[in-house]
Amino acid sequence: MDLSILIVNYNTQELTLACLHSIYNSNTEYSYEIILIDNASKDDSVTEFKKQFPAAKIIANNENVGFAKANNQGMRAAEGRYVLLLNSDTVIKPDTLDIMLRFMDDHPNIGASGCKLVLPDGTLDKACKRGFPTPSASFYYAFGFSKLFPRNPRFNQYQLGYLDPDQEYPVDCLVGAFMLVRREAIDQVGMLDEEFFMYGEDIDWCYRIKQNGWGIYYYPRTSIVHHKGASSRRKPYKIIYEFHRAMYLFHQKHYRNKYPMLVNGLVYAGIGVKFLISLVMNKLVRRKMS
Repeated sequence: MDLSILIVNYNTQELTLACLHSIYNSNTEYSYEIILIDNASKDDSVTEFKKQFPAAKIIANNENVGFAKANNQGMRAAEGRYVLLLNSDTVIKPDTLDIMLRFMDDHPNIGASGCKLVLPDGTLDKACKRGFPTPSASFYYAFGFSKLFPRNPRFNQYQLGYLDPDQEYPVDCLVGAFMLVRREAIDQVGMLDEEFFMYGEDIDWCYRIKQNGWGIYYYPRTSIVHHKGASSRRKPYKIIYEFHRAMYLFHQKHYRNKYPMLVNGLVYAGIGVKFLISLVMNKLVRRKMS
């Protein structure tokens, strides 16, 4: 088996079905399997998946175990030389699998790669190529300097806005919406850290992959559509909380011992301020939309 495609579903039946159809419409000579992990959806997803795609492996959880743990369940059942993390709200092109797998086969030193992700309006999903969230990179990103100076490398250490999205190059990290990972790299560094519930696990994984000497590459010779935030601008408290908790976890795990106490304190304070601002802004949006 060449490729194991892991898709986590949580109440996104229609989006997931569209994603699956795009996979089965692929033009590729590589063999692949699809492993669907359902996190206790309430929309009868599992029944519909079994009906329309009986060949897919399905893992049905009794509760929402989060993105990292669900993907790890899929990885344990995977048989492919490569593992692809693929969001349920994506649509791939017919050539996507072939182009990306051929690239990985031609570059055995690359541990993980990602293609270009495009939002439904045609703009770039900036998360598809990123630098690591160092304290300075996180500060410039969280407080808007990267938006004010999009072409300045100093202020765009995280989203790498100064780099051409149509050119290929090594990066620090990719996005879990589309991340193609070599089996040997997984065997060496381990699976996703389940301390991260639904954010940050992709950055943490890339950090560990890179630490172990593997390359990470952005390869935009093909692209996919990512229906990111398609349902609403309103976010439940859980999403906002987990997003900021992931920032804290990543810094604690990888940067706490590399920086003095003052820098660490400023980082945690910044995360707290950003969390409070996000809560207030989300509440205002809810009021406006209600």
